[in-house]
Amino acid sequence: MLKTKFLIIRFSSIGDIVLTSPVVRCLKNQFPEAEVHYLTKKRNIDLLKANPYIDKIQLFGDSLSDTIRELRTENYDYIIDLHNNLRSLRVKLGLRAKSYSFNKLNLRKLLLTSFKLNIMPQAHIVDRNLETLSHFHLINDGKGLEYFIPEEDEFNLSELPVRFRNGYMVLVLAGTYATKRMPVEKYKNLIAEVDIPFILLGGKSERIMADHILGWETGNVIDFTGKLRINQSASLVKNARLVIANDTGLMHIAAAFHKKILSVWGSTSPELGMYPYLPGDGSKILEVKGLSCRPCSKLGYHECPKKHFRCMNDLPEDQIIDWVKREF
Repeated sequence: MLKTKFLIIRFSSIGDIVLTSPVVRCLKNQFPEAEVHYLTKKRNIDLLKANPYIDKIQLFGDSLSDTIRELRTENYDYIIDLHNNLRSLRVKLGLRAKSYSFNKLNLRKLLLTSFKLNIMPQAHIVDRNLETLSHFHLINDGKGLEYFIPEEDEFNLSELPVRFRNGYMVLVLAGTYATKRMPVEKYKNLIAEVDIPFILLGGKSERIMADHILGWETGNVIDFTGKLRINQSASLVKNARLVIANDTGLMHIAAAFHKKILSVWGSTSPELGMYPYLPGDGSKILEVKGLSCRPCSKLGYHECPKKHFRCMNDLPEDQIIDWVKREF
């Protein structure tokens, strides 16, 4: 008998792909005889290559037409479209398999960000992802997110200074847009007040922020911004005692390891349904409530549209410091 074959589609980004991990796990565990394939962009293969619940990773390269042509040979029974954009529509039309698509609720998001009318469902995007498969009566197993790191990508903690091997805190400076990044002064003030080891993580675009911190700090900070592959960064997050993260992919990876997370919110909002899912006990959401302009975007901006950036500048530093002292 031929196996039932599922194709899950999520092209990007880091956080969004991590947020699909419960779908992959629940589908494979509850349909163990099925084949589960996952279609994503080539650059995201490291996020999925060690996932034991995926039978085959399909990669979208330069030509979507070529990708569709190759996928046709798989004869999928079902397509689970968790991206739901024009490209995934082309895939569905090209493969002509029965498909189920995630409802992005774009109109409701627009009402929230543009008119501050919140009619978003009181459900995390993980649960909404799972609802996409309601036809299959998929049950949420309650295990939360998962992230799998290949052994060769694990960070060798013995390379860290001795003090860091006894416990450190990760500061995730990353954020796709500037309005999602906590200002550098707040990191500097935290480091000045709390004498613990800190590791800075982020991409090349966060190097300037890191340089500002390193130009002032007193020797208890290691900067890895722009220096590590995603799985190496994930490994450092996995072994951290605490994590402070903006609304970004490493925040969701931290939740996958059930870390204690202080998630920091600026122009975006947990109301959009993408806050840390089942993180460790003691985790906290930090945001400035009551601003008439917030949330102003579902993604973020390169600068504050109102020029005051109060959603980040007004974050209470005493709450950040107290949380770190209490939880470390």
